[in-house]
Parts: sequence; C-alpha cells; structure tokens
Amino acid sequence: MVSGRRPVVMVAAFEGWNDAGEAATSAIDLLRRQWGAAAAGSLTDGDYYDYQFTRPTVVRDADGLGTLSWPQTRMFRATDVEGLDVILVSGAEPSYRWQAFTAELLTHAAEQNVDAVIMLGALLADVPHTRPLPARPTSADPELREALSAQRPTYEGPTGIVGVVTDTAARAGLPTVSVWATVPHYVSQAPSPKAELALLRRIEDLVQVGLDLTPLVEDAEAWERGVNELAGEDPDVAAYVEQLERARDTEELPEASGEAIAQEFERYLRRRGRD
Repeated sequence: MVSGRRPVVMVAAFEGWNDAGEAATSAIDLLRRQWGAAAAGSLTDGDYYDYQFTRPTVVRDADGLGTLSWPQTRMFRATDVEGLDVILVSGAEPSYRWQAFTAELLTHAAEQNVDAVIMLGALLADVPHTRPLPARPTSADPELREALSAQRPTYEGPTGIVGVVTDTAARAGLPTVSVWATVPHYVSQAPSPKAELALLRRIEDLVQVGLDLTPLVEDAEAWERGVNELAGEDPDVAAYVEQLERARDTEELPEASGEAIAQEFERYLRRRGRD
C-alpha cells in the first residue's frame, strides 16, 4: 500500500510513429476492456492536433446524419486490479506543443495520484515473425533496472511522444519504465497480434497482474500461419526470413541462462496459481 491507499500505475501508448502495427494502442484497448476501465478524462484537444494531418472521422446514422469523432488523448481508470489502480492513456501523437501536452498529461497523473509510469511503444525492426517478438523494458532508474531486470536506455536520435513523456516523467521523479515491442518490417501493417501479445505479457510481469490472453494467443498463431503462407509464395522473402531466424537464434543462445529459466518458471507458477 502507498500512504494507506492502493498504488496507482499509469500505462500509456500513442498512435502513429510510436505504434508500429498498432500493437501498443491495441494493448491498451485490451486492458481497458478486460479490466472494465471507466472514462477518467481527456487532454485539451484543439491545442495539440493538426486536423489536416490527424483527421477527424465521421459515423452516420440511419438518416445519414453524421457524428464527428475528433483526435484526442483519453484516460481511463481501472480500480482494484489485483490490488492496484491503473490509469490507461491512449490517443493520437500530438502535432503541436509537445512540452505543454506532456505537462498536462503529468498534471493529470499527479491529480490521479500516479505512483509509477509504464510507456508502451512498437517499432519496425529486422526480426523474424517466426520467433517470439522482443518487448524488453528499459529505465533510466538504476534501482528499477535491478528490481525489474530492465535495461539501460541507449537510443539517441529523433524521438516520438513516448520518448518525450518517458524522459520528462523520469526527470520529474516518477518511477518510469518504457517497453517497446519489435514488429517485423516486412509485415508492418495492422494488426500485429504477436507484438501486442509480447507487450501484454511484459505488463503481466511488471505489475504482477493476470490477463486472459488466450484469444490473443490464437490470433497471434493465426497471424504467424498467414505470414508463413505469404512468405512461402516468394522464395526471396522465405530466404530473408531464414536469414533473420539464423541471426536471431545465434543472438539468443546466451539467454538460455539459469536466471532466464528461473524467470520463466516463476511466470508459469503465477499463472497456474491464478487459474
């Protein structure tokens, strides 16, 4: 408990550059549905979006009257998720005023008594679709890295709103973890259920909660079979996938360590206990 109340964790993802295959925002949607999260506010909309770039959408009723849905960032609160409250944040990456956007988001986090932040993202990479897609946590906090077996961030270069919020939250003193899933660049279109599954399994580990991922596992398996069929029709693609598989298998050999095996066994015991 934190000061006599349940700990509060914020989990956030944004559409666009940060969301290859829509894996990150799809993970937020699954959490919202599964936990029955209720609406908990939104950020000021008109100040942050270029509507020629991030356009509103229209849905029409039986008479043809349209209802507009404007780009925005919404927040939802799931109460008492295995002893936690979780604030879920999802929306389009803003076009303007990123510093003000981030400040407003973190002000909402303070009002909601957020104790820690988890940022989700997905990026295109040279990874084979036939292997588990990595979704490794990173943190600039040495204590968090040790507690969560996370890595130190090393990326330098252009960044998106996920990177901006991550660094700003960490500098503000909030324990912050960033988790990015990798999506095979040769099958980059949405959906990407295997990358979404990797993110959600990492969420299970980070916050020690149980999720019903069976339907998503089935979707990921069907997705992999479909990509296998497409790759089998093109010898060049098939050869490229085999090259990626060899590189990945060589890279992963050192991971078959006692620590990795112990972590997987602990994950299995937690899931069996919940069942």
